[in-house]
Amino acid sequence: MKSLHDIIKRPIITERTTDMMAEKKYVFEVPLKANKTEIKQAVEKVFGVKVEAVNTVRVPAKPKRYGKYSGYTSEWKKAIVKLTEDSKELAFYEGV
Repeated sequence: MKSLHDIIKRPIITERTTDMMAEKKYVFEVPLKANKTEIKQAVEKVFGVKVEAVNTVRVPAKPKRYGKYSGYTSEWKKAIVKLTEDSKELAFYEGV
């Protein structure tokens, strides 16, 4: 079984995701094979909050060039986690 910290790789902090925090939605990078149930359990246990819903998006690889060399970026998956109304804000987002 995977560790809870292996499921949540890193938070994604952009201008759009900071606007989503007002609605208690947080965005994380997760492994491609992680499912919604694993993501929900990991967020609830690591941060001590209740999760209402989890939406996942598979971000496709994009073509990139560096001089004459061309290739693709890595494909990755992001999870948008919506917390319940009575749960607290996540601690690492307070400085944003």
